[in-house]
Amino acid sequence: MTSEYVKPLPSPANEELTRPFWDAAKRHELVVPRCNTCAELFFYPRERCPGCLSSDLNWETVSGNGRVYSYTVVHQPVHRGFRDDAPYIYAMIQLDEGPRMVSNLVGCPLDEVKIDMPVTTDFDDVTAEVTLVKFKPA
Repeated sequence: MTSEYVKPLPSPANEELTRPFWDAAKRHELVVPRCNTCAELFFYPRERCPGCLSSDLNWETVSGNGRVYSYTVVHQPVHRGFRDDAPYIYAMIQLDEGPRMVSNLVGCPLDEVKIDMPVTTDFDDVTAEVTLVKFKPA
């Protein structure tokens, strides 16, 4: 962890809505919203269930395990803060519980990443206030 993290950090449009996700990440837990009406787990956080439009939601801890659903290797980052990291893997992860998340895949050589490869969470404490959820090979 460094106090001089120079890369852009996520800036939630609705901090109150996403606070449980970020608080859990700091505890090195992965949580996703669950609809209390239809029981659907989903990600990204929103004010209503994408399945039934109910606003009766809660947060549920999930395993953090999943598989690579899709990925790309970024050679030319959009933001200069990521230039020294390139090339890096940006992946869509299918969590074992169902929802899909996008994040970085770390600790994996570029030529070894494969679709359906098992992965698990890797929490990156980038500042004292922010922990990023990334994934690594399981």
